[in-house]
Amino acid sequence: MSDTALAAPSRSVLSRIWRSDLAVSFRRNPGAIVGGAILLLLAAGALFAPWVAATDPYDLATLSLLDSRLPPIWIDGGTWPYLLGTDTQGADLLSLILYGMRTSLLVGLAAVALSCTLGSLLGLIAGYFGGRVGGVIMRAADIQFTFPAIILALLIGGIAQAVLPASLQATFALPVVVMALGLSHWPHFARLVRGGVLVEKKKDYVAAARLAGRGSASIMVRQLLPNVMNVIFVLATLDVAFAVMGEATLSFLGFGLPPTEPSLGTLIRSGYSYLFAGEWWLVIFPGLTLMLVIVAINLVGDWLRDALNPRIH
Repeated sequence: MSDTALAAPSRSVLSRIWRSDLAVSFRRNPGAIVGGAILLLLAAGALFAPWVAATDPYDLATLSLLDSRLPPIWIDGGTWPYLLGTDTQGADLLSLILYGMRTSLLVGLAAVALSCTLGSLLGLIAGYFGGRVGGVIMRAADIQFTFPAIILALLIGGIAQAVLPASLQATFALPVVVMALGLSHWPHFARLVRGGVLVEKKKDYVAAARLAGRGSASIMVRQLLPNVMNVIFVLATLDVAFAVMGEATLSFLGFGLPPTEPSLGTLIRSGYSYLFAGEWWLVIFPGLTLMLVIVAINLVGDWLRDALNPRIH
């Protein structure tokens, strides 16, 4: 088979994707284009940080205290290759931000994966079975809703710090933050999925699946879950912004990642101490990066919410 014949199906798939309703909706939404471009640029910088960063800020052999607290390159005293200046250890701030953004996005995605999986599973069970089982699940969700999510995450992080030995706190800091953020937001997914399941389970295709002898687990996974995936996907996208902000908040307050772990939250926390000493770049640039990440995710999430909502088409 010729290369031309092999390439034809690939072009056909790309052409269908380009002409799809979702792609057309994206191209017609300026906010989604801007948000997607910013998010793609930031995610690429984070993913390829080891190759993009000018230096490895966590290789102590490359650091020099003589280069500490250098201002950005456009200010008198700045020097190449430290475009955004350096921190108190002489580490390149831009490289720190790239590595830190990598960890923040990883925490955000992992936390959302946990809350999405747990919440969707409990929402499916509560919506499909109802009765006492559904009542217990939703009452637990209602009780958790009485606590602000970030307060609950702080509580979980504080309990983990109190339980873990000091020697293990740094080792398990990232899993603890993921668990704290994931467990604090599952009720949003559970309530959303339950509402969708209550509507979908009354439809004919669910009754047909029951008549065909399919079990409850099969109906929930194969029939109901695909029909509520749109709302799950939209909420998960928007929830990544909450998780990234939550990680920054926990780290800033001392209940998240340790100062030795690169993240946007730890960079803001360590840089804040030097803000009033005139070294504003140590906190301003990580803070601006955090803002760009959250705004970009929200722009893409808002577009997805509108594009995947059949009621507005």
